[in-house]
Amino acid sequence: MTDSDNKKILIAPYQNEHKTVWNDFVATSKNGLFLFSRDYMDYHSDRFHDHSLMFFRKGKLIGLFPANLKDNVLYSHGGLTFGGVISDSNMSAQIMLEIFEELNDHCRQKGISKIIYKTLPYIYHLFPSDEDLYALFRHNAQLIGRGVTASIYMTQKLDFDESRTRSIKKAQKNNLVVKRTFEFGSFMEIVKNVLLEHHGVAPVHTPQEIELLATRFPNNLKLFCSYKDNKMLAGVLVFESRNVAHAQYIANSNEGRGLGALEIVFDYLINTQFRSKKYFDFGISTEQMGQVLNSGLMLQKEGFGARSIMQDIYQLTINH
Repeated sequence: MTDSDNKKILIAPYQNEHKTVWNDFVATSKNGLFLFSRDYMDYHSDRFHDHSLMFFRKGKLIGLFPANLKDNVLYSHGGLTFGGVISDSNMSAQIMLEIFEELNDHCRQKGISKIIYKTLPYIYHLFPSDEDLYALFRHNAQLIGRGVTASIYMTQKLDFDESRTRSIKKAQKNNLVVKRTFEFGSFMEIVKNVLLEHHGVAPVHTPQEIELLATRFPNNLKLFCSYKDNKMLAGVLVFESRNVAHAQYIANSNEGRGLGALEIVFDYLINTQFRSKKYFDFGISTEQMGQVLNSGLMLQKEGFGARSIMQDIYQLTINH
């Protein structure tokens, strides 16, 4: 990478020797999460052809783009829930436009036909960070997917509905207890059974992968479960970031459904464990790029006082 072409923005493909620089930038960015750390991204590097990019301006790193390449399509990032350009507090709308100009040139040179760009919902922003949305608009990107996630704004919480409240009282009457646990294998077995029974699919992560990530990120991956007589009945695996406690996996056993086992976990997470967080997020309740709403699942989350936030996916076609 040289300044010989006098470009304002220079792009460098990520290499392993950039790991420390990459991670340090994520840690001090205005919209970075532990998910964008190389220690998280690289746990499934065997499944994705990494094509992450680093953006420099006047010799200074100003942005990162976690991405993978498949069939001449650049994804941001196929192994992550969301992504986009990670930047610091100095990012401006004009600089982001310049980044997208160079990103388009880079894709043309590499024979990349399009970019699938998963935006980061604003609840994860430490500071306002929608410069990329403007740049996408300026480059005629098409909105091709819209996931509906359910979140609670914790400083103005709505009351739980009557059904949720009754279930919590039932759990208390049956002496269920909620605690943080490291029994990831037992929990993921419940997750596997629930997903197979109701959706015919397997979890994205294996128990071994969850245990690995929990070891790497003990302050970010936290499992909370309800128990009756030391038997795990239900649980929530939380991915915790600066602003948000996000329910990554939610599972309730058949026995737990009749005892309010999951409701009492959420009551504990929302009103005790994460009461000082800015948002509590339940995750998306949509399928097929947002074309199908799982209304029952969404209603359950709304019963805890959560309301809709969009998680958008754009397609940017590269003109060759």
